Amino acid sequence: MKKIREILSTILIITMILPLFSCSNASVEADTPHSRTGLFFDTVITITLYGDSAKASKRLDAVFKMAEKYDNMFSATKGKSDISRINNAAGQPVRVHRETIQIIRDAVEYSKKSDGIFDLTVGDLSDLWDFKNNTGTVPDRQALNQALKHVDYRNVEIDGNYVCLKDPDSMIDLGGIAKGFIADKIKKKLEKMGAKSGIINLGGNVLLIGNRPDGKPYTVGIQRPFSDDGTALFTLQARDMSIVTSGTYQRYFEKNGRIYHHILNLSTGYPYNNGLDSVTIITKKSTKADALSTTVFAMGLKKGLEYVNSLKGVEAVFVKTNGEIIKSYNVDRLYKYTKLKKNY
Repeated sequence: MKKIREILSTILIITMILPLFSCSNASVEADTPHSRTGLFFDTVITITLYGDSAKASKRLDAVFKMAEKYDNMFSATKGKSDISRINNAAGQPVRVHRETIQIIRDAVEYSKKSDGIFDLTVGDLSDLWDFKNNTGTVPDRQALNQALKHVDYRNVEIDGNYVCLKDPDSMIDLGGIAKGFIADKIKKKLEKMGAKSGIINLGGNVLLIGNRPDGKPYTVGIQRPFSDDGTALFTLQARDMSIVTSGTYQRYFEKNGRIYHHILNLSTGYPYNNGLDSVTIITKKSTKADALSTTVFAMGLKKGLEYVNSLKGVEAVFVKTNGEIIKSYNVDRLYKYTKLKKNY
């Protein structure tokens, strides 16, 4: 059911965007969408490009090869990936790819900026919860305390193309930043190949290429939390931006009337219970949007809103558990926001 929900959410966003193109002022070929879907990073990804079909096919071939390459580099569950080799090296230095160095540096930087609210060494803790497969098992307190001892981004040491963990029991998990990093890489590649319009959707992490072919902004739907059919709660119109949501409904299980979700409090080891269901970040770079969506959710509404409002080029939409929606200062000024549902 969780995987179906994720697929429906992806389909929702794409189907909301695609019908909005008009052929009245442009050639049919220029406005024709060419989409491809695959399963990478443990989620459904869809990339849509516009224009010449042969060129679009060639570009899609290239970036789906990139997606496969990065999946094999960054996955913490694939035994030969760079991340698995680092985690299993018992503290010894491991030579890794250039892109792995880049993403780890980015993850360390966001860990520093957030004072450890976001932390790339959360792997041991997230493994205990295993939200991908967990249907109702809450880890015991002793195990959580033990895992928390090894969550500290300062254990990551980079020397040239080598990475080691100073605490051999620390584990890197790039789940909070990888899709954003990969989306930025894919966009750069597509633009280099001549793509002018398109949508990169990596499991709900949306990155827009330019404008729609008719010059208008894209319309992106944000899922209503816990909607089984992917119904949108609101839409945003934007161009050439990244829109990323972190929410309690994306991976969770319910036990004894309580929701246990995948956004973990690194002070307690348990999921946050801060009155929020989701945070959507809008900014230029998807790496930044991905990391900030987790960080700002973890901060809670008051501190998270203050933090976003202090950042240049970043906006946010918060959805509270009671259905109330709170927007950062410039959302309405910069983007056309439309609420689709009055209530949950």
